[in-house]
Amino acid sequence: MHKLYIKPIIMQEELQLQIQQLQQQVDKLQKKVTKLQDGRKDQLSIACVSGDLDKILATMIISIAAAAMDTKVKIFFSFWALSALRDKKKSAKGKDFISKMFGIMLPKGKDKLKLSNMNMAGMGPMMIKYLMKKQNVLSLDEMFKTAGELGIEIIVCEMSMGLMGFKKEELIDYPHLSFAGAATFVTDAGESAAQLFI
Repeated sequence: MHKLYIKPIIMQEELQLQIQQLQQQVDKLQKKVTKLQDGRKDQLSIACVSGDLDKILATMIISIAAAAMDTKVKIFFSFWALSALRDKKKSAKGKDFISKMFGIMLPKGKDKLKLSNMNMAGMGPMMIKYLMKKQNVLSLDEMFKTAGELGIEIIVCEMSMGLMGFKKEELIDYPHLSFAGAATFVTDAGESAAQLFI
């Protein structure tokens, strides 16, 4: 009689051990899922390398829409996109010949940007700006102002600035402007829920 009770007790202990092991595996999986969920921030990282008016407009429209929905937005301006950040009223001294040539050849500010298609010797941008005004769409200047109010960060690529001969003192006044390298953008993008390349 005593032997008959031993087997069910052993089976019950084995079952409890298996349940404990299963619970430990579930806990480990839960921790991994939580870590994956926490690894991405509600943040949009945009790498903007184009200096075309339509692409700068797209960058700002998407950024403002995301920021209006309480998403943190960081825009990394690099290469040709730096033209949009130049202030037409500012100039910098101490530039070498090549830097001066880049300054002359590239658009000086948002108002001088060309369209990627149908530029038509400057007529295209004029037509787009006219249509934007007619349909009560914010101008590019107003978009930058709104972006500043919404806390959108603009990060200027230091390497691109150096290559193209731009200096900090010739860029626009923007409340959330900073300077960093590509590694900073890669880190931010890796932590972001969404990334765009424009």
